[in-house]
Amino acid sequence: MNRRRSILVLPTFNERENIEKFLRVVRETNPTLAIVVVDDLSPDGTGQIVENIARSDNLLSVIHRKGNKGLGAAYLAGFARALESGFDNILTMDADFSHDPCVIPQLIDALESHADVAIGSRYIPGGAIVGWPLHRHVLSKYGNFYTRFVLGLTPRDCTSGFRAYRSTTLSAIDLGSIKGDGYVFLTSILRRIQQRRLKVAEVPITFTDRVEGQSK
Repeated sequence: MNRRRSILVLPTFNERENIEKFLRVVRETNPTLAIVVVDDLSPDGTGQIVENIARSDNLLSVIHRKGNKGLGAAYLAGFARALESGFDNILTMDADFSHDPCVIPQLIDALESHADVAIGSRYIPGGAIVGWPLHRHVLSKYGNFYTRFVLGLTPRDCTSGFRAYRSTTLSAIDLGSIKGDGYVFLTSILRRIQQRRLKVAEVPITFTDRVEGQSK
């Protein structure tokens, strides 16, 4: 699988404080990666900042959506663009440096090693969370345990948004039928992937709580 056929789907809303630096780091660490920013008409001008950067980066594009329709709908818009464009690998992550762009090649490597989806996991050996108070650690771990138990999911980190999918994986799971937003959307995708007996891999990551901007 060719890294030149990989694309990052990056939902944004009011990321003015982060987006320019974030895109620069992604490009420095992943020079052949295509990027599509899906912006919900951020009042702070995030979308226009990306447009300006894209003038000098032909692997960067932006989708401007009217209104804040939520993270799940943003993913679907980005997935549709990526699938229409014929990319082999489709990645997702947060735009606030909570996910480290340096891990992107490891996720793609997992796909090249025959995984159908690779998850950047906080809860396998080598994974960690930095900057969360104790109650957030407890809630997140309990939420993941509950989700795994109720839905019968096998990954240790079912709610991580740092992922890499084969395009064939997303094409196989009827994305249009997925309802919900945020964590519900993410776990629904995993459930459909697991129901089709597709291979899920987890790559350890260090999740760092955002220090600038606002959460989407």
